[in-house]
Amino acid sequence: MGEQFVGAGWGFPMRVSASGGIVLVTGEREIEEAIRLVLATAPGERPTRPEFGCAIHDLVFAPVNEETTGRIAYEVRGSLDRWEPRIEVSDVRVSVSPDDGSVLFIDVRYEVRGTNNPRNLVFPFYVIPSHEEPPDGEPSPGGGVPPYAVPSSSESEG
Repeated sequence: MGEQFVGAGWGFPMRVSASGGIVLVTGEREIEEAIRLVLATAPGERPTRPEFGCAIHDLVFAPVNEETTGRIAYEVRGSLDRWEPRIEVSDVRVSVSPDDGSVLFIDVRYEVRGTNNPRNLVFPFYVIPSHEEPPDGEPSPGGGVPPYAVPSSSESEG
């Protein structure tokens, strides 16, 4: 049942195979590419489906702090719940790159519906860090922001 439910789709980015056809991906690879496509598309980017995508792109210039990482986790969970019905998202964690805070790593933990096979995908999200100097004694942007997780629906109901 699981493989039929997952199906096949165009590879992303779209490319031509050696035989001249469109490259297709199947199974878990197809789902990973679908997740990346949802997260990489900003709402309004597709003229024929303007609501498709994930609103994390509105946060490119936001300060790197707990509020921003929490909102990113919230937006990722909501967009995947809406646009990728083949998976059940169990957790979304956002962590800041230790280098300069310009990359946020979005760790999506999910399970393909109808299976007992937990998976995860890490999606890099690039932000434009603030060039303001932090007040004395405070960490620089991105420094010290713990990973943030949005509780699963079963945790939030109890």
